[in-house]
Parts: sequence; structure tokens; C-alpha cells
Amino acid sequence: MQWKTQNSPWLKKACMSRSQVKTMLVCFFDHKGIVHYDFIIQGQTVNQQCYLEVPIRLRECVRRKRSELWPDKWILHHDNTPAHDALRVREFLAKNSITKMDQPPNSPDLAPCNFWLFPKLKNTLKRRRFDDLSDIQCNVKMLL
Repeated sequence: MQWKTQNSPWLKKACMSRSQVKTMLVCFFDHKGIVHYDFIIQGQTVNQQCYLEVPIRLRECVRRKRSELWPDKWILHHDNTPAHDALRVREFLAKNSITKMDQPPNSPDLAPCNFWLFPKLKNTLKRRRFDDLSDIQCNVKMLL
């Protein structure tokens, strides 16, 4: 706050412009921590073909990192995004005996990453400038 007359010009405030570099993080975790994370290629549309590669890598990570749950004692929980519920993805999950826990439609309260993981990442990275995509990904990896 500062004193000024009614005819004084408005103060100019400096504000940071939004970053033009963005990336999408796909992350799977359990009560012990992060099991698998992956970054989607910039400009890539997340459709069934793109998403089908994610459970393939996730399955391998569960086998390596959570061997006590392998092969059939783990349950996959993700939201109702069309790419997650595509026919080819459902066929892959059934073929590999991966149990999927269904999420009720329009139920935001069952996405723990929205309440636990992403706010922590955003608060830590807030107001920081990154040079390029690899810089963002490197910082996110360190936090995970």
C-alpha cells in the first residue's frame, strides 16, 4: 500500500507470463510410493494407441518393483477417460489378467493423485522458470 492522490496514475505491477513449455505426466503409485511414471511426448494426443503403451510399461514396473504383488495381486485404478476405457486397452488388461477397479461416473473424489500428488508437485514448482522440456522433466523426476 502507498499514499497517492486521486489523480495519480495506477501502479504498474510486474507479473510473470505463463510458460509456453508444457508436458503431461502419467503416474502410478501405491501406498509404498511411486511405481511408474512417464511423460507423454509433447504434442501427442492421448488416445487408445498412445495409452496402450502405458500399461505395458506399468506391468513391467510392477513385476520389478512390487514382486510380492506379481502377477495377480494388484488392481489398476484409473479414471473414466475414453483412452483408459478403449476396447484395445480393455483387451490388453483382460489378456494379462490385470484387474481394473471401475470408477463411478462423474466421481472426482476417487482420484487420489488430484488431492495428494499433483498439488505437492505444483506447489513446489510454482513460480519457477524452466528453460526447456528436459529441465521440467528433470525437476519433476527429482521430486518424485
